[in-house]
Amino acid sequence: MTHSTPLAQLAPPRAASPASARLTRRQKPAIIVRFLLKEGAELPLTDLPDPLQAQLTTQMGSMRYVDRSTLADVVAEFASELEAMGLTFPRGVAGALSALDGRISPQTAARLRKEAGVRQFGDPWEQVRAAPPDDLLDILSRESTEIAAVMLSKLDVARAADLLGRLPGDRARRITYAMSQTGAVTPDAVDRIGLALAAQLHDVPETAFDDGPVERVGAILNYSAAATRDDVLTGLDETDQDFANLVRKAIFTFVHIPARLVPADVPKITREVDQPVLVTALASATDQGGDLAAAAEFVLGNISKRMAEALREEMQDLGKVKPRDGEAAMTDVVNAIRTLEARGEITLTVPDDEEEEENA
Repeated sequence: MTHSTPLAQLAPPRAASPASARLTRRQKPAIIVRFLLKEGAELPLTDLPDPLQAQLTTQMGSMRYVDRSTLADVVAEFASELEAMGLTFPRGVAGALSALDGRISPQTAARLRKEAGVRQFGDPWEQVRAAPPDDLLDILSRESTEIAAVMLSKLDVARAADLLGRLPGDRARRITYAMSQTGAVTPDAVDRIGLALAAQLHDVPETAFDDGPVERVGAILNYSAAATRDDVLTGLDETDQDFANLVRKAIFTFVHIPARLVPADVPKITREVDQPVLVTALASATDQGGDLAAAAEFVLGNISKRMAEALREEMQDLGKVKPRDGEAAMTDVVNAIRTLEARGEITLTVPDDEEEEENA
């Protein structure tokens, strides 16, 4: 015969005692916070709005002690309110934006954030510390020496040292000296500076494109005919040579395979590309000579000897390849390499400036 074990049940909330009933709505939270802190609880009080933090601190400072019975009644009342609570909402627009992050359009989120202001619940410096290093470096370059000194003083030592090392020497020296003068800066001034810097980090202009102009132009030229690509790059050299050099770095075509593909990754390419397409690309590149022929030889020289011989035989049997067919096949090989890179199966090396000048 089985015996059932009754489930534990919560006792109904007790009626407030006369002592508890005399406490105000400010005194009860102060008692709860003091009790939880005494028990070792970690309370994120910085998430509260500043006025509530001030009220709580003032209230705790004005109280002396409560007896055990009153403490028990206040805790029981607090627990009862928690049990009766079904759902909570984030406080303010900032909290709602955090809860809806990724679920509303970036344009709407940016507009609401700007209208509500950038102050979140707590220290705006947390937003500054969490910003990417390049964004912080841009602020250090644009802001006054005094603001830059305060900002570096609020960052952790390792990050501040990294940013300081990336600044020009004269600028770094002026900021370092200004840091020695920050002792008289008031907490209110530091808070205002943090708000201003956080506003700059949030005030990023909306853009219509996910990628920058260099990446977009490079991607287009990757798929363009060689003659078109060369003509466009020549024109860019005449109008904006710096931009042209950046575009050249973003371009990856068949001729760049030896410089950017690790030899050990070449066999992965042969498995990704259909063999007839690979044969057409290698045959066309070999026929055209120069850097294209060198790229074809690089591929053949970094696969098994048996496969290389088989591909060479098929290249001879194929005969003369039409330029359009050859270029299409080489584009397919390049696309396969890009696909493998996107999947993380291979890594393309980034050419330095000297290599770019040699290949130009």
